[in-house]
Amino acid sequence: MARPVVVKLGGFAFPLEPDPLTLRAHADVLRRIAGEGHKLVVVAGGGELARALIRAARSLGAPEALCDELGIMASRLNAMLLAIAIGLPNPLEVPRSSRSLLRAAEHQDVVVVGGLQPGQSTDVVAVLAAELLGSKLVVKATDVDGVYTADPREHPGARKIDRLSYDEAIQLLSGAEARAGTYALLDLQAIRLAKRSSIAIRVVDGRRPENILKAIRGEEVGSLIGP
Repeated sequence: MARPVVVKLGGFAFPLEPDPLTLRAHADVLRRIAGEGHKLVVVAGGGELARALIRAARSLGAPEALCDELGIMASRLNAMLLAIAIGLPNPLEVPRSSRSLLRAAEHQDVVVVGGLQPGQSTDVVAVLAAELLGSKLVVKATDVDGVYTADPREHPGARKIDRLSYDEAIQLLSGAEARAGTYALLDLQAIRLAKRSSIAIRVVDGRRPENILKAIRGEEVGSLIGP
């Protein structure tokens, strides 16, 4: 029986000008994960396109719910592009609800999805997907190599934390904004959902795609948020 696992591929992988080489590198690793006997759900972030659309819409006076919808559409486009890179048979058929996600997972070893509904980040989608599939691990691939005491790109003295409890992670990240397009390293709602189902979240440097595979193999890479 295939072992389910969820990967959240952050927005860093989806610049305004997509890089086919980067997408292929991630696709190669994701295919290897599936080849090792995993049922894999990959959640694509909205990336620069989502942020650009949201900024423009907000400056035009759009309500936050509409900004959310634009971010969701951008993440689905990124999901389609990643599905093409992986070589999925119907790359434009991206699940748009929990029900369609489950249905796709019944028939495919790899499912790629973007956002699902307004007010919900793709981090939350990743944890919800793990709950639906019975996975106890979400790997979040981002552009830093783990969880730090502060943003290491802005604070050179920030210290990396190898392991945190859910409550420690919530306390550390509780100052982050929660508007569309402004999510910090990890959405607080996603951590709370992970806590209720004891789903571990491992944050890794996705700029090295092999880190995703290492995390799923149980290697100590990045930072682990868990019980």
